[in-house]
Amino acid sequence: MGYSNWSSDAYSHLRKSRAGKSVDDIFTNNRTNSASSRMSPHGVAFRESRDSDAHPESLAISVFLDVTGSMGVIPEILVREKLGTLMDTLLAHNVQHPQILFGAIGDHISDRFPLQIGQYESGTAELDQWLTEIYLEGGGGGQNKESYLLAYQFCAKHTSMDCFEKRQQKGFLFTMGDEASWDTLNTDALKNIFGYTQADTVTDREILNQVSRMYHVFHIHINQGSYHNDSTILGYWRKLLGERLIVLDDYNKVAEVIASTVAVMCGANLNTVANSFDNDTATTLKTSLSKIGSLVTSSNATDGVISL
Repeated sequence: MGYSNWSSDAYSHLRKSRAGKSVDDIFTNNRTNSASSRMSPHGVAFRESRDSDAHPESLAISVFLDVTGSMGVIPEILVREKLGTLMDTLLAHNVQHPQILFGAIGDHISDRFPLQIGQYESGTAELDQWLTEIYLEGGGGGQNKESYLLAYQFCAKHTSMDCFEKRQQKGFLFTMGDEASWDTLNTDALKNIFGYTQADTVTDREILNQVSRMYHVFHIHINQGSYHNDSTILGYWRKLLGERLIVLDDYNKVAEVIASTVAVMCGANLNTVANSFDNDTATTLKTSLSKIGSLVTSSNATDGVISL
């Protein structure tokens, strides 16, 4: 996967072709009220991010979208408007060979499809295909918690990346939403969702430690709606992730935040990246990503290598 190339012109054509279409016209699995079997994690061995002639130094970026309740608007924004912003920003700031896996997160306690998994891709049509194949279940359990740990589990156990295996370069993992995470995945959940024959309950800290071996892990807290500046939810994420928690006051700027975070971690200057956007977006990025610079080592800033 990830052997094709990004084209801004092709994405512009896709955007225009969707003008006036409904959400269900775009996310066609909504009409069947069911997730795609191709995005089921059950029994999946690995999703792979591999180098190729087109992408000799691939960089794996996993983006997990919360599809519960009002958060389902973010996948729609990406498809209709911001996928181009995500890819063009990465390429403009020397992230030359991004391969992005889009996934979807729900609530494993209450939802039928709490985890959906795409493939690592670089091309316009392929990225769009996996985005639009996501089923916007719109569930959630109403307990201020969702199953973000499923993304950690999948990336820790079921991804294989040349950037890490060949170059000791970590990939990136982003989750996003407006709630906290369940703090454990129990045996039944692991067996039912991933198809394991044996499994032990894991805690958030345990699985975070495992996935952090291969990934820079970030969570984007969508600081809008019912959980604006919620101390319990923000306290949970700050305790778990520290400076890798990104608080975002405008969900329309998710693509800019993801791309800018990767670019800065790969050596770009935050002010330079932020100032490539309009003033409002630049201010949002400088505020939301103000702590990212402390995560970048001096060697990152000069040679673009993400240190382990």
